[in-house]
Amino acid sequence: MGQAYLLTGMPGTGKTTIIRQAITQSKRNAGGFFTQEIRSVGIREGFRIVTLEGKEAVLAHIAIDSPFRVGKYGVDISVLDTIGVDAIYNAVAHNDIIVIDEIGKMELFSPRFITAVQDAINSPKKVLGTITLKPHPLADTIRQNRNIRVTELTRQNQSFVLAELMAWLS
Repeated sequence: MGQAYLLTGMPGTGKTTIIRQAITQSKRNAGGFFTQEIRSVGIREGFRIVTLEGKEAVLAHIAIDSPFRVGKYGVDISVLDTIGVDAIYNAVAHNDIIVIDEIGKMELFSPRFITAVQDAINSPKKVLGTITLKPHPLADTIRQNRNIRVTELTRQNQSFVLAELMAWLS
């Protein structure tokens, strides 16, 4: 299996949950970041980036005025370029596992992020992350790297994928 293991799939299939379970069950140290939904009264209003070291900031929100937009969300690329990219490079330098959740349309607006992902994949460390299911030129290029395994997660194959991830991490 490759140097990187990326999960893809429809929203709500548990990609982030599986990654969290895998790094919790693994005995190896991990660094990097997750993205989390920001909800108010059950309505999704945006996304927050949260590092495994505890730093966090709003990455995208309906109230952000930005030239970078995905649907109704304005994307704050400076948050990704500082907190997200720094978390990736810190993990490359200090951790066994680099977590990148996620490589998606919002994140691919940032050239610094794209370079950091490529540097992580080309490092000797294991990269565990998520990547958009939808076709995207930059995501498609990343998927084609021979060092990457991309697995589509569904509700039906969660147990199998978690077991496979645990074997890969050991």
